[in-house]
Amino acid sequence: MTAATVELERNGAIASVIINRPERRNAITGDMMVRLEELSRAFAQDEETRAVIFRSEGSDFSVGADLSQSPSSRSSETSLLMRRRVAETGSLLMRAIQEIHQPTICAMKGVATGAGACISAACDFRIGADTTRAGYGEVKLGINLMWNAVPVCVHLVGPARAKRMIMTGKLFDAITLERWGFLDEVVSLAELDNRTEEWAQEYATLPPISVQMIKRSINHVSGALNRAVMHMDGDQWLLATMSDDYREAVSAFFEKRTPVFRGR
Repeated sequence: MTAATVELERNGAIASVIINRPERRNAITGDMMVRLEELSRAFAQDEETRAVIFRSEGSDFSVGADLSQSPSSRSSETSLLMRRRVAETGSLLMRAIQEIHQPTICAMKGVATGAGACISAACDFRIGADTTRAGYGEVKLGINLMWNAVPVCVHLVGPARAKRMIMTGKLFDAITLERWGFLDEVVSLAELDNRTEEWAQEYATLPPISVQMIKRSINHVSGALNRAVMHMDGDQWLLATMSDDYREAVSAFFEKRTPVFRGR
């Protein structure tokens, strides 16, 4: 990973975490996940930053995990013990973003799916350009949604709509996402950066101790059972990636054809 893949910029009391891999539509690699987690954790030692923006370069927020680097659960090069630990990387990143003390706002545009949808959902607020389409496409690869992201989606849109987003793997448009509660506001693409900055400035001017305590309390109330319910989603992923359906889905993706799933 080059340093430019994930960047940190500061503008006074506002920090921006920038996903910068537009040539691959901001597909997320394992190294990028580690970098995003490190940056998120570092805000705990930052007294100057009062609000954090997550945004991306290029036309899409992120098309999800980079499948060209997707690990195989059958790999003989790595022990099952270590594969289980690697499978927890996404949930550690989600937790790191959710535990940022400062208010977080995600600026979304283009496609945000899989890892992209997870990262945006982990933020406190989401502002979407009218070009935004978001969803969770893991089911199309024959795997479960991991990263402890299922309850986060349920909290945002409710159980029935979460089932539609996660079980179908479809991308939903910005107006639908705003109506469902996934997006807090929809603006034109030209207005996205300025409007996100305005949200960040509003929270940056508030008393930080009170704001950060309130955020922590609300997160604990709404997500008290998240880890208890989803503690095995990494193991579910390991099981799913051992299936014939998973191998068929990945092959079909790279061969640009429709997969045939057999439940095996």
